[in-house]
Amino acid sequence: MRREFMIAIRLTLVTLVLTGIAYPLAVTGIAQIVFPAKANGSLVTDEKGAVVGSAWLGQTFATPAYLQGRPSAAGAGYDATASSGSNLGPTSKKLQDRVQGDLTRLRSENPNAPLPVPADLVAASASGLDPEVSPEAALWQIARIAQARQVAPERIRDVIVTRIQARDFGVFGEPRVNVLAVNLALDQKFGRPVSAPSAVARQEKQ
Repeated sequence: MRREFMIAIRLTLVTLVLTGIAYPLAVTGIAQIVFPAKANGSLVTDEKGAVVGSAWLGQTFATPAYLQGRPSAAGAGYDATASSGSNLGPTSKKLQDRVQGDLTRLRSENPNAPLPVPADLVAASASGLDPEVSPEAALWQIARIAQARQVAPERIRDVIVTRIQARDFGVFGEPRVNVLAVNLALDQKFGRPVSAPSAVARQEKQ
């Protein structure tokens, strides 16, 4: 009995060292060497080198001069500590009212945009943290952004089109546009709007 007990203790300690210490350290070390940026959170910096977010976490941009992302059901919106979808079904009155409200707002804020409104601008993602929109949703917002920044729509289109990401390995996922990357590029190319002194520097408050 004592012999079996000691074997069990040794096996537990060896397993603990291998799987709880050695393996995590090895994987962390390899990640830091092979792809350090991704291993450290894919942090995004502005032209001054200040961290303004992560390429994997969405933010709320309510200012007209910026590209806007999908609705978020994570906490008060894009809350990384409360990642989730709304869990509301297609027959939910609450969901229908929220979508109708977003449609009304989007049409009001984008009077020169074509109809219909792209679906991902009214549909929240499962995580509530999706940092990307479809190319269609990004291009749909051109007229509003161009008017707010007082530049030709074609120049806004060029910024967006050059940042469309293709399917991974040509197969996985769908073409998409990272909202934060486009907004940083807009500020770098056209300057930060006077009405939005810190819209990209940090996540806007709801």
